[in-house]
Amino acid sequence: MELWIPITIAAAFLQNLRSAGQKHLKSVMGTTGATFVRFGFGLPFALAFVAGLHGIAGFDLPSLNATFAAWVVVGAIGQITATFLLIHLFSFRNFAVGTAYSRTEPAQAALFALIFFGERVTAGTLAAIAISVFGVMLISVAHMQITWRNLVTSMMARNALIGLASGTAFGISAVAYRAASLSLGGPNFMMQAAVTLAVVITFQTVIMAAWMLWKDRAEIGRIRRAWKLSLFTGFVGATASFGWFMAMTLQQAAVVKALAQVEMLFTFAASVFFFKEAINRIEIAGCALIVAGIVVLMLVG
Repeated sequence: MELWIPITIAAAFLQNLRSAGQKHLKSVMGTTGATFVRFGFGLPFALAFVAGLHGIAGFDLPSLNATFAAWVVVGAIGQITATFLLIHLFSFRNFAVGTAYSRTEPAQAALFALIFFGERVTAGTLAAIAISVFGVMLISVAHMQITWRNLVTSMMARNALIGLASGTAFGISAVAYRAASLSLGGPNFMMQAAVTLAVVITFQTVIMAAWMLWKDRAEIGRIRRAWKLSLFTGFVGATASFGWFMAMTLQQAAVVKALAQVEMLFTFAASVFFFKEAINRIEIAGCALIVAGIVVLMLVG
């Protein structure tokens, strides 16, 4: 098994925990605060990853360059935008459709990688991405009456468009982060990923902190009061991002994000085994398609 596969699965599991934390935080603070928590409280852990790899493992620090800086800015702003839009979906009574459209990220990442870098994926990989994305979208309409009219109408709904925009921003940021990490040229994929994460999350923290100081100082107080959950969310978020960055240094962003759809299976497992929630046949079919897409990806990878 290639190393990027278990790294991606672990990152998907941690991202599921981070999303749960942010969803809860959205009930005690605004969208801006819940977005900031992912970065601001993740910063100490991102810096600790670099310090550990350099001071304990003995890996050299890579030299930063203009290409790296440019892609960091593109990726960081794209991720802030995507996260803000995704958390904003929590404000809708039925945000499932929008969230599902945000999961078109792998397909969009493949498109952006082709446009910007000429990276091509195989027909088998495209098929795997399509299968898993369709599975996620099927889950999103599981509690609606499945008709062609509903499917078409749901695509034009406000929350669907927000979700699609979120997926676009996530796709751009994924491709940008891979480009930034690769531009460092060494010493190895772990240090490249750790340094990229540390620089990105520092930039994001400064940008969002400045925005709150300027526009919404009351949000800072709400964040302070929820510091315990915020710290947990920051930790799992930073660790998940470290996993994504390592995986995307080793493999194309679109392929990594296709496997990352396994996060939906973790979500459903928690629903069934921990919260004792029932799932219907359409949701089971969606899960089966996600698994099928992952199997195809493994077979053609």
